[in-house]
Amino acid sequence: MRALFMDLSKNEWLRTVGLGAFGRVISTVLILVVGLLLIRLVTKLARKALLRSKLEKAAHSMIIGVVQVLLYVLLLINVASALGIDITGVVALASVLTLAVSLALQNILANVMGGFTILTTHPFHSGDFVDIGGQSGTVEEITMVYTRLATPDNKIVSIPNNTVVGSQITNYSVAGTRRVDIEASASYDMAVQNVIDALLQAGKVEKVLSEPAPFATVTGYGESAISYSLRLWVKSEDYWDVYFQVNQRIQSTFAENKIEMSYPHLNVHLDR
Repeated sequence: MRALFMDLSKNEWLRTVGLGAFGRVISTVLILVVGLLLIRLVTKLARKALLRSKLEKAAHSMIIGVVQVLLYVLLLINVASALGIDITGVVALASVLTLAVSLALQNILANVMGGFTILTTHPFHSGDFVDIGGQSGTVEEITMVYTRLATPDNKIVSIPNNTVVGSQITNYSVAGTRRVDIEASASYDMAVQNVIDALLQAGKVEKVLSEPAPFATVTGYGESAISYSLRLWVKSEDYWDVYFQVNQRIQSTFAENKIEMSYPHLNVHLDR
């Protein structure tokens, strides 16, 4: 009888343990499935909220990435708890792993912090034309690690955020207008005022602003020619259109006004 009782007790214990383990697995699977669905829902809602916010569109992907990482970490902790894993040990292990990973991925973490610095200081906005450490282009996107620029010749350049923060940033779009500086030269035989008038005539194109007014002047005296500068103000987005158009017009305008565009030359006099 005692052996039979022990067998029944053992079977009952196994049945209880089995049911408990099965229930724990089911609850863990439910937590995982529900958690993944919630992460997808929260991500979708976050994207919509960002589109309605005043935050830079270029930074949306970075913010979404940070939110997803935090949500996945919370889900992992809940799954571990549901499986009966000691969370204290997991947290301690995670701390050690975090330290090891942080030492191994210092550059990536520096770039992430650089991304947050960009978001808080706002040195540029989405769509701005900027120069970052000598690389020029239009700001397309700020990710967790890189800032992406589209160059005028349609190349996509990814610059590490840490490099962006440590570089000199020139924003050509923030003021709304830019000055177009065009250099030209003319022979010493040409009257200065005639050359200046011709430059101002060449600068009369559609997208040039009337205020500040176009301005031309002498900038230097070279060995073979006098140097001139034409300065025009335009909207930032019209800079290159005006720059190329006026450069092309200067040659034809000089020809119409019989102004010689000088070039380096050497006069040799032979005495007999």
